[in-house]
Amino acid sequence: MRNLMVLGKLAFAGLFALSLVACGGSEKAEETAKVEKKAETIHWKMVTTWPKNFPGLGTSAEALAKNITQMSNGRLDVKVYAAGELVPALEVFDAVSRGTAEMGHSTAYYWKGKAPAVQFFSSIPFGMTAQEFNAWLEYGGGLQLWEEVYAPFNIIPMVAGNTGAQMGGWFNKEINSFADFQGLKMRMPGLGGEVLKKVGAVTINLPGSEIFTALQTGTIDATEWVGPYNDLAFGLYKAAKYYYYPGWQEPGSAVEALFNKDAFNALPADLQDIVRAATQQANVAMLSEFTARNDAALATLVNEHNVVLKEFPKDLLEALKVASHETLDEVAANDPMSQKVYDSFKSFLASVSQWHDISERAFINARAND
Repeated sequence: MRNLMVLGKLAFAGLFALSLVACGGSEKAEETAKVEKKAETIHWKMVTTWPKNFPGLGTSAEALAKNITQMSNGRLDVKVYAAGELVPALEVFDAVSRGTAEMGHSTAYYWKGKAPAVQFFSSIPFGMTAQEFNAWLEYGGGLQLWEEVYAPFNIIPMVAGNTGAQMGGWFNKEINSFADFQGLKMRMPGLGGEVLKKVGAVTINLPGSEIFTALQTGTIDATEWVGPYNDLAFGLYKAAKYYYYPGWQEPGSAVEALFNKDAFNALPADLQDIVRAATQQANVAMLSEFTARNDAALATLVNEHNVVLKEFPKDLLEALKVASHETLDEVAANDPMSQKVYDSFKSFLASVSQWHDISERAFINARAND
């Protein structure tokens, strides 16, 4: 009996010792995992064209970086640098191309000096809506063409948001006819700016942070920015009185995430998938936010700040449409890659418009007649 008790005590001691070893091993494994996790953390810099924490655009960049970091459980940590913090607003493309930053957040028409075809991946005057543009990228070959345009610059592009249809802009005088654009100094980038040149305006490309001062001081007579949500945040109503619609120049302006190709390809496959998924989510979230917030912002501009809301005259819009088609044809004719992209764009728009004429347009018209 005594021997059995001794054996029992020895067995218990052995089990206790084994449990200590197991616990120690488990704790050691956890510490090892933590060390390995810390060692494998990848740090990326994201440079943007937007002012720090700017509603809609700047905050979308911040949210994208946060989502990538959280979805990867901290393995890919992305730090955001607003315009001017690491590089100037209009040097985002070069910074990502060189690898100064692994990632950028901007819009493509700022880089037309790099390759004329880039402009087709931001917004086209009298072109696609946000919904149509996303469909072209995903199912019409648009994304593959975008990647082809950016490939020589060591950049991978992805759509990371869309503002939806924008406003036509802020003016310090009424616009009643085609002639009112003659000599008008207006901030408008991209293909819309080229159209304005054709109708006699003087266009100036400014980053967002410089627009208010330029308009207030008379350096420019008019500007477009985005729409009520962003325009209210910039206080543009303090510098101009007349607010025109529709935004013929940007019916669905896409925001891009740019990735240094070497940095992206160096990621493990699962982190590449996380980056793509987070960017797709950002695309949906931005369009939803602008759709939700523009109406309230417009009401504030009109009712509280006495902004004069006006529609462009129909004959002026027709003239701008003709000038837009001429401009697009000229850009395409002078650059083979632009022609390739524009042909794809036109073909997809023609087909999707037929469907939208009997779906979206017909329904909205019917709803408006209630």
